[in-house]
This record gives sequence, C-alpha cells and structure tokens, in this order.
Amino acid sequence: MFEISILKSFLKKIKVITVISILLLAITMYAQKPDFNISKDLLLVQLDCKTDIDDLHTAAGLATLLHHSDYKDLNYFAIAGTYGIQEGLYVPPNELMKLAFRNNWADAHNKRKKSIQKVVKKVEKKIRNGGSVWVAEAGQSDFTADWVQKLVEENPSLNIKERVHVVQHSNWNESVTEPSKLKYAQSITDYHKIADGNAVGNGTPGLKSDGKINWEGKLNNQQLTLVWNTAIRLGNQYNGKDGRYLNQSVAEGGLDFSDLSEVCYILNLMNIKDADEFFTYFKVD
Repeated sequence: MFEISILKSFLKKIKVITVISILLLAITMYAQKPDFNISKDLLLVQLDCKTDIDDLHTAAGLATLLHHSDYKDLNYFAIAGTYGIQEGLYVPPNELMKLAFRNNWADAHNKRKKSIQKVVKKVEKKIRNGGSVWVAEAGQSDFTADWVQKLVEENPSLNIKERVHVVQHSNWNESVTEPSKLKYAQSITDYHKIADGNAVGNGTPGLKSDGKINWEGKLNNQQLTLVWNTAIRLGNQYNGKDGRYLNQSVAEGGLDFSDLSEVCYILNLMNIKDADEFFTYFKVD
C-alpha cells in the first residue's frame, strides 16, 4: 500500500512537470512569433554570397516580393557579402544588387566597415522612431554580431533583445559562423531558428526546386523578368566554378531562393508551400 501511494505521488509529479513543460514550450513559441510592423519596422536582408549562388536567386525573390502591393511601403535594406568563416570564392552579386535594389543596398564584401556604419545608422534611426529591426540571416551571423556590437557601444542602455530580431534557417550557416560571434548574436538578440527553407513540408516555405519553374508565365513585368534573368545568368556563370559550391538543383535547371524563407517567416507568409506557390502568390498579370 505504501509503495502504491509513493507511485501515485510520483506519477502525479510527472504529470505536473509535463504540463509545466508544455506550457513553457507554448510560451516560448508564442514569444518567438514574428510581429513585424510594416509601418514602423526595418527589414535587413543579409546575403553571404559565398560560395553558393543561391543568394542571387534570393535577391531576385526579394525583388519579386517587394513589387507586390502589400509590400510597397516595406522599409528594407539589403547587404551583400555578410559571410562568415567558410572557405571558397565569393559570388559577385553587384550587377544584380544594383538592378534589383538600386541604391538600397550595401557591399560588405568590399566595404565592410562602411556597411556596418550604414546599418547601425539605419537601425538607430528606426529604433528612435519606435520601430524594431528584423534580420533575415541569408548566411552567417558574423556581420550581425559586428554591427550589433557597434550599436551596443553607441547605445549601452538599449534593450537589444526587444528591438533586434534575427531569423536563421540553416544549421550549416551556424556551423560556419565564427563561434564567439554566433554565441553573441544568439544571446543578445531575439534569435529565431526556423526549419530549413531548402525542404518542403517542414512548416517553412521550401523555396528550392529540383526542376524548372514556370516563373516567366507568372511574372508579366519587364523589370522583374530582367532581374530574374540576370540572377539566373550570374548563377549559371559561377555555380560550381573555381571550387565554388555546386548547387545541383540549379545545375539541373531549378531555382534556389531558400534563404527567402526567413523573409516569409518575418512577414507571416508561412502558408506558401514551395517555389511554384511563391510565384503564384506574387503573380504579376
């Protein structure tokens, strides 16, 4: 009888612990839910461009999204060259970046210090006006750690975790971020880790296709057509060349803008299933 009583007490404690664990998980998931305010917040899209060419397609995907009427007032800034410690050659994106974003981007590959200063200035202004900053980490977190550290130096009383939100979808990106910088970014910012955008069916838009996508038939817009043709041309020019990563899906005629899944998460577009649905959603007649 005594043993049964102990067992019942033990099971009761297990149930309580389980309920508490579920509640804590629910609270954590709710706290991590993106709440991007298009009228006040800033979206930073940081592209490593090394050594995979997928960031070229991601840039074109972002340009496509920005053309939609829902996002005509979206305050964004793109940065190229935000790579970490991975080896290999850079994929030069400047032709595409100028075409897609005009002057609304920075070249951290050639002008890293200046790019950090530019980002910090934009972030400070946005936060002063009551907004927050959302980072789509289309690469590693080294650049984020550098500009956040500068922001903290200039604004020591700022609550970074309240105002700076970082979204990462890739385990590999984390593995080639300088460890101390990854730890810093994860600890000081509101760091969101989402499922990999290279796969379909995991709750995140799978924006990588193994076969050809009929994007031309859905984007009846001369500028966007030029942007995508440029992204595809440059991608084919550098894919697997001179020791760069060979993106097999792109080599077989597909598209890979998987990093844009982070932007979809930030903007609450997680209902988009795959690359084909992306072009249907952002169709231009």
